[in-house]
Amino acid sequence: MSVKTLKNKLVLITGASSGLGEAIAYEAAKKNASLILCARNVDKLQKVARTAQSMTRGTVMIKQLDISDYTSVENLVSYLDKEEIVIDVLVNNAGVGIFKPFIDTKQEDIELMFSVNVLGLMTLTQKIALRMIENKKGHVINIASQAGKIATPKSSVYAATKFAVLGFSNALRLELKPFGIHVLTVNPGPMRTAFFDTADPTGEYLKQVSGFVTEPEKLAKKVVDNFGKSKREINTPWIMEVGSIGYTLFPRLGDFLAGGLFNKK
Repeated sequence: MSVKTLKNKLVLITGASSGLGEAIAYEAAKKNASLILCARNVDKLQKVARTAQSMTRGTVMIKQLDISDYTSVENLVSYLDKEEIVIDVLVNNAGVGIFKPFIDTKQEDIELMFSVNVLGLMTLTQKIALRMIENKKGHVINIASQAGKIATPKSSVYAATKFAVLGFSNALRLELKPFGIHVLTVNPGPMRTAFFDTADPTGEYLKQVSGFVTEPEKLAKKVVDNFGKSKREINTPWIMEVGSIGYTLFPRLGDFLAGGLFNKK
């Protein structure tokens, strides 16, 4: 059963200027949530905020955030503390991927993916979770990836970051449960978003996996419908989730699938 209203709930979304983050903002707005939209691109954030505000009776604000920059995260948290803002739902959506063979991947690209996908996510989560513990309620939603379950060629570093997010989330779920705080991981397969402008500038990958592609609007609805619930994971598409289960149970077959059926980069 979906959440009917988010009135009087405040949702903070990173990577909210486009893609899944933008779609989650609109779905939450439809349920009258208040929003704090965060990303690096203020112009895009303003456009998203205007649209979201037209959908909700709550308030919508934007904050510029570079999740890979500790100072930027610290500034955001200092603002929340100064204004005594209580976050009910944290959606860690910001992410970056670069698909290349590991031996061809530049050190700065490795550091970027870990800074955005893992370290920045953990830094912000720790600071927000401490405040959720004080209130004995809250929900942390980490956007991971099917790449965190099935590693395929040309995604070695990206997959490593998402494996890290899953491991972090699984332990965090147990740590925060006594305080009434839920932790949900969302594991999409390929999704039609601007993410692939960086990950695969040629556009060939999305063409190759067109049958597996997840639409961000549909996934966003599933995510928002589970705000405040104890659901453990959301996995899309179903065929990749079946593949990930087979990968765990039958690793040699998993390697065959990862190097064949799911290897479209």
